[in-house]
Amino acid sequence: MKIAISGKGGVGKTTIMAMLARQLRRNGKEVLVIDADPSPHMAQTIGIENVERITPISEMKELLAERSGRVEGSPFYNINPKVDDLPARFMLEKDGIRLMVLGAIQTGEGGCACAESTVLKRLLTKLLLQPSQVVLLDMEAGVEHLGRGTVAKADHLLIVVIPSQSSVRTALRIKKLAEEVKIPRISFVGNLVADAEDEKFLTGALGEEPLAFFPDSPRIRKTERAGEPVITVPGEMAAEAQQVLDKIGLKAEG
Repeated sequence: MKIAISGKGGVGKTTIMAMLARQLRRNGKEVLVIDADPSPHMAQTIGIENVERITPISEMKELLAERSGRVEGSPFYNINPKVDDLPARFMLEKDGIRLMVLGAIQTGEGGCACAESTVLKRLLTKLLLQPSQVVLLDMEAGVEHLGRGTVAKADHLLIVVIPSQSSVRTALRIKKLAEEVKIPRISFVGNLVADAEDEKFLTGALGEEPLAFFPDSPRIRKTERAGEPVITVPGEMAAEAQQVLDKIGLKAEG
C-alpha cells in the first residue's frame, strides 16, 4: 500500500508519518518512507545521522537531466525514464525504516520543470509492493503537489488537520483536489488535539470524523526542539497510530 500524507504547513504531518512508520515496523511490515517535501525533515525525525549531508534527489540536476533525456534548450524529454536503480542507490535506513529523500522540484518565475517531475513521478509509480510492504509519502505542505500529479498513484491520502479554521480550509481544499485527481481513498487525521471540544470542532468543520485524534504532546515538542528524533519517545501516540492503521486496512497481525 502507498499512503500519502499532506496538510497545511505546521500541522505536524512529518511527526504523524514517523509515528505511523514506527507502528508499522512494530507490526512486522517493511516500511519505506519517501520524503517529498521541499524542506525535508523526516531524516532527523526518525534519527538518521548527518542529515546535513543528504542531497535530495530532486536537487541532483545532472542525474534528473540524464534520466529525462532532456537536452538543455530543447522542449522534448523522455516520458518513460529509467528509474529502477534509484531506490537501491539512494535509500537510507534507521532501525528497519528505510528512507528516500526525494525533495520537490522547485521552479522560479512560474517556470516548468516537466522533465524532472516526470522522473520523480515515474519513481513513485515503479515501486512494486509485496503485501508486507508499505510506502509512506511525506508530501509538501499545501495543495500544489496535487496539481502536479505527483501523489496521484497513492492508494490512500491522509490529510493532517489541526483545530483551526485555516487548517480546516486547507484540508478541505486538498480533499477536493485529491478527488479531482482520483485518489481512491481520502481521510482526515486530527493533530494537536487538546480535548473533546477540539474533537467536536474538527468533526463539525470537516463534515466527518477524522480517523484518529493525535494529542498535543509536550514530550514530542520538547524532543523535537532538542534536535532529537521524535520517533524515540517511548509509547507516545502509539495507540492513535494503530487506530489509523486499523481503519485503513493495515491491522496488526496476530
